Amino acid sequence: MQLSLLQPVIDRPGPWASVYADASHHTEDAAKQQELAARAAADRLFALGADEATCGAVHEALTASPRAGESAANIGRAVFATAGEVVLDESLPGRPTAPFTTWGQLPRLTPLIEALGSDPVCLVVYVDRTGATFVLRTDRGSDAAGEVAGDDWPVHRTATSEWSESRFQAKVENTWEHNAEEIAGAARGVFDTCDADVVLLVGDPRERRSVFHKLPEPVRAVTYESEHGGRAHGAQSELLERDIAQVRAAHEREHVDDVVGRFRTGAGPGGSDAPYAVAGVPSLLDAAREHRIDTLLIGPDGSDVAREVWVGPGADQLAVRGSELQYLGEVHPTPARADDALVRSAMANGAETVVVRDPAQAPSGGLGALLRWAEPGHEHGPGQA
Repeated sequence: MQLSLLQPVIDRPGPWASVYADASHHTEDAAKQQELAARAAADRLFALGADEATCGAVHEALTASPRAGESAANIGRAVFATAGEVVLDESLPGRPTAPFTTWGQLPRLTPLIEALGSDPVCLVVYVDRTGATFVLRTDRGSDAAGEVAGDDWPVHRTATSEWSESRFQAKVENTWEHNAEEIAGAARGVFDTCDADVVLLVGDPRERRSVFHKLPEPVRAVTYESEHGGRAHGAQSELLERDIAQVRAAHEREHVDDVVGRFRTGAGPGGSDAPYAVAGVPSLLDAAREHRIDTLLIGPDGSDVAREVWVGPGADQLAVRGSELQYLGEVHPTPARADDALVRSAMANGAETVVVRDPAQAPSGGLGALLRWAEPGHEHGPGQA
């Protein structure tokens, strides 16, 4: 998922209040139920040892009105607070299966990552024969990403077959091709600068097909077309929204499958046979301390996910036993869940976190990682044969 969303939580020390709540407002006594749930969460936090200011901040967040444009039904909230301040208040796509409240040294981020998924960025390119409009789509909505204007004359064919008209129609064809080239070049620029994951071409069938073939291969490989909607104002449709959702979901599934496949083979760059994948809590903690984790895999139902480890205030301070951290200079280590400790460390060091929902695909124990380089002491380094 996007690191920027969680960065404020990763960068601040704890202890943290983590609250996953049902924020639905679809009954006559919704306001009363909301107040009761907020009070229960605040009371639970206080009983766990949270300070009054943090309890109050959580209560205030959970009793706030729905945000503008937010559905009042079947939504959840994930609230993270420390030192009397709500640092992250995120809407969930549905009500949490099991709402809960915790107070601990680290925030409980795995359920949020699981609920939101990787949130792939889809660049929607609305095409006609005179140019294109670019829009970025994520779970958080739409963002305009510019437009490109090509030649606006000649762009319309005529119905006659006279020699002069044939020359004119050839010019029209040339204009279409020229504009498709301009659109493809601009689309590539937006794709690169906005870190998009997939592209969806929408609009004039002939022009979008021409644009598709003019895209560079790396972009074309993640580009799809939709027959629904167009560039004209009011051309949006429910079918186009469905196509956007399907393209984003397909990309997420393919990405998870790719990560799982690489984890199972353990293959590194250049076909190296060095162990570029690791599992087991002790080995994962070693890799995290050495900043070797490139992608952290989490199977939420695995037996190792909630295993107790020990952490300090720094993201690199994590160990199987508290005495290990004391040797490293941390006088007061505190217990934490293994997934919380690894998520904090991985994200603090720019690694990706991928939730593997299918238990059959998940690493044994629920935790694994792809590495940036091979384990120390292996006879082959990264990329070497």
